[in-house]
Amino acid sequence: MARRDSCLARIGAGVAIGGAVGGAVGAVYGTYAAIRLRVPGLLKIRHIGQATVGSAAVFGLFLGAGSLIHCGKNY
Repeated sequence: MARRDSCLARIGAGVAIGGAVGGAVGAVYGTYAAIRLRVPGLLKIRHIGQATVGSAAVFGLFLGAGSLIHCGKNY
């Protein structure tokens, strides 16, 4: 049972780290894209938010999946 808890903890940590990294990258890219595309007024905040959340979700998904794959391996 301890092995299963350890595996879930690793997957959760992978998702959390992926979400944090993805959120940071998405915020930087969203800001750059909003300025480059000359998004008007308060729509910049919406554009940056969508890029941040989307990137955080994708990075979190992939790091969680990677943690799940590595969970069963014994090194």
